[in-house]
Amino acid sequence: MIRSLWFKLMGAFALVILVGVSIVMFATLRTTTGQFELYISQQGQSWAQSLVPSLADYYTRTSSWKNVQSILSNPSSNVTGGMTLAPHGTPGTAQGQSAGVGGMMGGMISGDMLTMMGHRLVLADASGTVVADTSNQLIGLRLPDNDLAHGTPVVVNGRQVGTLLIATLDMPTSPINQFRRSVSVSVLISGGIAGVIALLMGSLLFFQVTRPMRRLSQAAQNIAAGDLTQRVPTFDDEVGQMALSFNTMAESLQRMEQQRQNMVADIAHELRTPLSVIQGNVEAMLDGVLPANPEELESIHQETILLNRLIGDLRTLSLAEAGQLSLDKQPLDLGDVIARVADNYRLRAEEHNVALNVELAPNLPQVSADAGRIEQALANLVENALRYGSSGAGGRVTLGVRAVQGCVEAWVSDTGPGIAPDDLPHVFERFWRSEKSRNRQTGGSGIGLALVKRLVEAHGGHVTVESTPRQGTIFRVVLPVEE
Repeated sequence: MIRSLWFKLMGAFALVILVGVSIVMFATLRTTTGQFELYISQQGQSWAQSLVPSLADYYTRTSSWKNVQSILSNPSSNVTGGMTLAPHGTPGTAQGQSAGVGGMMGGMISGDMLTMMGHRLVLADASGTVVADTSNQLIGLRLPDNDLAHGTPVVVNGRQVGTLLIATLDMPTSPINQFRRSVSVSVLISGGIAGVIALLMGSLLFFQVTRPMRRLSQAAQNIAAGDLTQRVPTFDDEVGQMALSFNTMAESLQRMEQQRQNMVADIAHELRTPLSVIQGNVEAMLDGVLPANPEELESIHQETILLNRLIGDLRTLSLAEAGQLSLDKQPLDLGDVIARVADNYRLRAEEHNVALNVELAPNLPQVSADAGRIEQALANLVENALRYGSSGAGGRVTLGVRAVQGCVEAWVSDTGPGIAPDDLPHVFERFWRSEKSRNRQTGGSGIGLALVKRLVEAHGGHVTVESTPRQGTIFRVVLPVEE
């Protein structure tokens, strides 16, 4: 069951969902994090610009960066009871210190607030040595010129006395990392919910897709077991087209099986009739009921001839249907074959008081054919015309040949009662008879026209039939001209 089509489709669908969620998550994190970092960086630059005047004022009053670390980290902590610790430990008035520190606090932001926003302040002196760092990590280190170039210079009296840099904190609790985690969790939750819903909907869809396939599989197994009546519902999609093809195949198999059963029954019947006659006559002779004279032996001999001919026709038909019939193809004038067949049947036509006419077109092109097989096919058509289409005394059978568009067409027509429209599609089927009584004197063996069709097709040609009730029938044999 694990290899069923449903599981394969669901696995592929789940993989597509996983890839889709991963791509969306990556694109979302990349875009939102980048924009958030840009926003924080812009805010940091704005804060740096606002802090520079206060730092310049501090340096102007103190002429150094002493104690600037404590002021950057928490400037309010240096204000005590109206007095502050002035640079170099000199006491100053509360009013003077308040003016200095108060001015800085107006433009400065506390270290805690900077940390909350994901930033740290780094102040380097004129030589590039760090004198203040809100994270207390770089104090005393000299920064490279490339890093100093990204900072904001602190200028006093036209001279750069320091550089203020805004750096982003890389901590698990930083706003950027918290924002990234929040977005990741949101995308994962929403993607998971969407994936579950998509899988549920996909499972229903795939079930609808695979259900006809399961029906097809079950029906195919039933057909393999011998039940040729199996059919499956069809729909207006690709699976429905496959179901339609399956039903067509099943109908064809059922029809072929019915034909096979009918053929077996018909062959048994055709063989049993002459054998029964032979057996009955021989037993009668052995019992002394019939004399073993030449007349009775001739009757048995005729039945053996009929039996041998039937077996020969069946063998020829089976070889032709299997494509294994050997043909001795030679350049052939179809007019000569028509004339020879007409001569062979002229006496029989006279016995039935039927006129046998021949119409030969002049200058016929030659065809590449086996003369014996083509004569056999045309003889079967004349036999069929005399048997069914003569309408007794006064009937007419016509044999003709002419050239038509790179082919040679031979035809055999009669003036008989014709073939019913319902029977016309079946005239070339094995053991089919328009006369249903199976009377050997009127019905024949039922394989003559089937043999005609196979012999003509073996030569690359085709045979057709046209018939109008009470107005006669015409069979046309078309063979390609020899190249």
